[in-house]
Amino acid sequence: MSTVAGVADGDAALLQLGGALQASGYRFTTVTPATHARVNGRAGNEWARSIADVFGWSRPFRSGLLATEWVDWMDAAGVLDTHEDGWRSAIRFSTLAGSLYLHSAYPTTAADSVFFGPDTCRFGTAITAHLAAGHADVRRAVDIGCGAGPGALLVALARPEAEVVGVDINEQALRYTRLAARLAGATNLTTQRSDLLSAVAGQFDLIVANPPYLLDPGERVYRHGGGGLGEGLSLDIATLASTRLAPGGTLLLYTGTAVCGGIDRFHDLVAERLHGSSVDWHYRELDPDVFGEELLEPAYAGADRIAAVLLTVTRSRV
Repeated sequence: MSTVAGVADGDAALLQLGGALQASGYRFTTVTPATHARVNGRAGNEWARSIADVFGWSRPFRSGLLATEWVDWMDAAGVLDTHEDGWRSAIRFSTLAGSLYLHSAYPTTAADSVFFGPDTCRFGTAITAHLAAGHADVRRAVDIGCGAGPGALLVALARPEAEVVGVDINEQALRYTRLAARLAGATNLTTQRSDLLSAVAGQFDLIVANPPYLLDPGERVYRHGGGGLGEGLSLDIATLASTRLAPGGTLLLYTGTAVCGGIDRFHDLVAERLHGSSVDWHYRELDPDVFGEELLEPAYAGADRIAAVLLTVTRSRV
């Protein structure tokens, strides 16, 4: 098995596997966990019959479906789990805007799971639209809670002259972000372990973030937002805009909010936090109803719905 220069053996194997998937024309759009469960639960979907079944739908597979070299790469990377008389991949690969991303296999039950899904696609669309609107002056950017790396990578590819940093408290997320950057050829993207921006100095022309915004009983880092109804982490990020944005810089915060009795709690709390600061902000609801299954949880007994929203904060140039 060949290696990749300057990369640890496990990462080298994942890069070789990812490169092979790219060469094969692999494409996969990751759906919500509820949809994933329904599709995998259909008769005939118990075992994988295609590459996408293995690396997208997280279905077990038997010998002969994948090339021997691919199975060897998975084994070398430590992502080949046994399942009955076959195996299962411990990671998934998803595609977005032409790039390939590694993230956790379904179901994402581990404490260090790395999320990717429909929220990621909406987050990416918001970033792409912002950059396409002529906001070209990005010398330094950061993706807070970078996860699999889509936010950071979209910025890095669109602004190759910029210094882009992906930060997260999850080492697995930082690893997957580095691998995605390597697969995409983005040499201007680096990673840093940091709780929000505590370990990263200076100001940024662009801050992007897609933080966890649910109340998770297990407090898994990729889901649990804290606060009263999951808005705690998002509020902390919004507050950073007044001090960590460079003059004229912008924060794009894609998050979710629990709407209770017609009142958007996060909107009202953001208004309180940003009142009187040297920023302009715009708030837009992108999807009125996401993660509806969460309304069955006791924490959301008083919620009408959970909406996906985009908060755009721009710091004054003076």
